[in-house]
Amino acid sequence: MPLTRISMRKGKFASYRSAIAQGAYEAMRETFDVPEEDLFVIVHELEPENLVIGRNYLDIERSDDLVILQITCNDNRTVEQKKALYAAVARRLQEDPGIRSEDIFINLLETQRENWSFGNGIAQYA
Repeated sequence: MPLTRISMRKGKFASYRSAIAQGAYEAMRETFDVPEEDLFVIVHELEPENLVIGRNYLDIERSDDLVILQITCNDNRTVEQKKALYAAVARRLQEDPGIRSEDIFINLLETQRENWSFGNGIAQYA
């Protein structure tokens, strides 16, 4: 059910991008009860001039290695689950591929269950 969009500067290895996708997926499985094989990720690699960021917003020092994860998911998670997700993603991405927690930006977009079709023209969750 989650659709994850990962945006970052161009120039990282495929294994780096894969580790981000896998780490985010494992964190969602751990905290959001995401089923096995429910893995849908889009990676956007941007030219440096196309990733404009507030380097010190909220007193968090961000570098050129900033990774933005935008996760579209069902709107049935508690605040505690969301906080657990943010922490789990940060922990996993610090471990592999070694991203500083300051460079992990997460945004959730919540939608109702009937707003998904995973194929065959069917609203599987409606």
